[in-house]
Amino acid sequence: MAKIKLIDVANLAGVSKSTASQYLNGRFEYMSQKTKDRITDAIKTLDYVPNPIARSLKSDKTKTIGVIVRDITGFDTSLILRGIDDFCKNGEYNVIIYNTDFDPEVEARSIRALYQLRVDGIIISSSGNNLRLLQEYSENGLPIVEFQLEHDDTDKNIIISDYKQAAFDATEYLIQLGHKHICFLTQNFENVKSRNERYQGFISSLDKHNIPLDKNLIQYWHRETGFQNSVKDMLHSTPAPTAIFTQHLAITTELLTQFNQEDISVPEDISLIGFDEIPMAEFFKVPITVVKQEPYKIGSEAAKLLLEHIHNKTLAHKKILVPCSVVKRQSCKLNA
Repeated sequence: MAKIKLIDVANLAGVSKSTASQYLNGRFEYMSQKTKDRITDAIKTLDYVPNPIARSLKSDKTKTIGVIVRDITGFDTSLILRGIDDFCKNGEYNVIIYNTDFDPEVEARSIRALYQLRVDGIIISSSGNNLRLLQEYSENGLPIVEFQLEHDDTDKNIIISDYKQAAFDATEYLIQLGHKHICFLTQNFENVKSRNERYQGFISSLDKHNIPLDKNLIQYWHRETGFQNSVKDMLHSTPAPTAIFTQHLAITTELLTQFNQEDISVPEDISLIGFDEIPMAEFFKVPITVVKQEPYKIGSEAAKLLLEHIHNKTLAHKKILVPCSVVKRQSCKLNA
């Protein structure tokens, strides 16, 4: 079966190829309703499907953006993707999603693949290992917006939660409940600016209340190996913490699993507040207090910013901070 071309549509509709092309690109200013109807009928009759790559070569727009995420199954990530997709649908843009599973090499291949597909822009939760590649493509004119993690202070378009203020507010809440020995349970934050912002918010709140920072209460979790020290060791350190502030949903869920195995009760044995909302937390025996981000808003704001730069590449880069909130539940108790 011969491939249907645009000229076939034009001939059947009785219009020029140029007019048929203008119809496909939504330029109807000087086109009568009868002409539009004839082209519509010709497209349906021939079952014509436009070639997006050929169209992009002529229009320099594919009406497609790429999104690169680290874990597509993540609770917040799914809401971010929904925010991106909803905004793009309203702007008649298509979305291509790549999942990296936290692998920098997969991320690099994904970036290159989207560039070769001539997407109009990329939204990415970057690992921080491919910043040169992103910078190269950005300098070549490809609009890029980052989200979730900020790795350095370079000028870029980025949408992130206000991590520092959120960590300050969460720590303040624990201090108001009488907690002075708070375990800050985190991933390594030295080389990731966004993680360090949470740490800075934590110590700022301690400073405000003249509570000295005890480095023994800074504990670490690794995605591959779990907790650096056992839960029992953390709870029996000197000084022993009366509350734990976890910095990621994966840390919170693994900690709760360990608590269950060790028969440690929240909040009777230890108060707990976690960064990131927990799916269906309201059904827990003890619902967990959390720092709630606004992932849907982050997604829609990222898409909005990207489309602005697609339509006007002379715009200056912008950093947008999205506020968080502390959702108070039953996992934190007064420490008399």
